[in-house]
Amino acid sequence: MSAPDWRGRIRRYADFPRPGVGFLDLMPVLADGESFGQLLEALAEPWRGSMKPDVVAGVESRGFLIGAPLARVLGCGFIPLRKPGKLPGTVHRRSYSLEYGEDALEMQADALAPGRRVLLVDDVLATGGTLAAALALLGELGAEVVGAGLVLEIVPLGGRARLPSDCRVEVLERVG
Repeated sequence: MSAPDWRGRIRRYADFPRPGVGFLDLMPVLADGESFGQLLEALAEPWRGSMKPDVVAGVESRGFLIGAPLARVLGCGFIPLRKPGKLPGTVHRRSYSLEYGEDALEMQADALAPGRRVLLVDDVLATGGTLAAALALLGELGAEVVGAGLVLEIVPLGGRARLPSDCRVEVLERVG
């Protein structure tokens, strides 16, 4: 008998973190070893072979939970893109708008040598603000972004339209 598909473990919450916002919770997937393994293998598949990155960059915080083990599966390093004030040393910052406020991402200035092949990873593509900011930050630091790997895309929010047209985006599940 085969294991249940990881998609069946996603929980949906209405009005979180505020009224009118729907939240897709991946924590039950991460809590189950077999489901988490299925998810990682599915995320890794498009980036093997000639698309293999030198490093995976994960967006705080759920991008860390997925990106770090994905980097291990792909046999490469991991770089965190953090919220402001969390990293020591010289950092580069990019501010952006979310569906429910403003935020920024930072990366240590010496974390990435120019020309390195980077796969950007996060859990959900919603309005696209976070992913667009992360792509811009990586580009400012000279990364060769091979693409973005995401677990879910909330299609009605139109986030893909905010991303550069030449960015390869691989999404495991489109909802909406």
